[in-house]
Amino acid sequence: MKAIYLQDINTPLVYTDMDTPVPGSGEAVVAIKAAALNHRDVFIQQGLYPGIKLPVIPGSDGAGIVTAAGDGVGNSWIGQEVLLNCGHNWGDNPACNSDRFTILGMPDNGTFAEYVRISAQYLHPKPAHLSFAEAAALPLAGLTAWRALMTQAGLKQSPDASGEKVLITGIGGGVALFAMQFAIAAGAEVWVTSGSDEKLAKAIALGATGGVNYNDQDWHKALLNQTGGGRQGYFSVIIDGAGGPSFSRLIDCAAPGGRITMYGGTTGKITDLIPAKIFFKQLRITGSTMGTPDEFSAMLAFTEKYQIRPVLDQTFALADTTKAYQRMIDGKQFGKVILHV
Repeated sequence: MKAIYLQDINTPLVYTDMDTPVPGSGEAVVAIKAAALNHRDVFIQQGLYPGIKLPVIPGSDGAGIVTAAGDGVGNSWIGQEVLLNCGHNWGDNPACNSDRFTILGMPDNGTFAEYVRISAQYLHPKPAHLSFAEAAALPLAGLTAWRALMTQAGLKQSPDASGEKVLITGIGGGVALFAMQFAIAAGAEVWVTSGSDEKLAKAIALGATGGVNYNDQDWHKALLNQTGGGRQGYFSVIIDGAGGPSFSRLIDCAAPGGRITMYGGTTGKITDLIPAKIFFKQLRITGSTMGTPDEFSAMLAFTEKYQIRPVLDQTFALADTTKAYQRMIDGKQFGKVILHV
């Protein structure tokens, strides 16, 4: 089979021939039709991800057709269109993953290949309203957004969501866009930030109420002016993947009793926090990443109920994966970058 192979950190991706996997007991082999990139893939190549074990076929997200099933796996799976839950071995504690937790694509071979082997427990029927590319876009970023928004922040859903005002930072990335789509579908009022006015306009076209450019001085004050300020103008839920010095401004934007969930830290260390602003507002600040198998199933059910379609950026051939990586590195994408396999 054709596959993308990463030999070591800071080495080029290689498009090459590799052995087609064979399923073991409890496993299935899926012919990948589409895969999606995540920042994790780029960070692994750059040596910026914890616990790197190489060489590997990278890629966490994928959708395709089951072609083979091992012992203990029903033959009814063969021929089915599926997407893959890429978070494995979460463990028994829903509050935090176990030490055995892994994500497909490192250390286990991933989806940037014509075929992938995976434990059958992580197969899910592809939602009928999604194309293979849309389905491939969903697993990692969709699950991360779902847990951050629904589990950790406890977003209320319609008809109880009328008082929920949600702020999502860094719109354009996969997690942020899924969080926006889920929150809008749940009935919340959603605002966004971005460093690109073009991305802000695209988010508003998708249903966001409004947004501000975080490169502008005092962007948080401009945002609160837009929302009307006062108790009703602050945000009951904030979803952030950046951290960094601007995180203190999110504290200023949070409503009393507000919930802030962090799923990333792309802009570095958080500085200049004033503790009194946190405890007098009774804020809840929670970390989050990926999610449980039950959360994955709930996310899929919600996606099907509201016919949510992932936002896609650009599609590349598997042989052009290096170009897809560069698209991620440049940071100009709006939605998920897809590989056509």
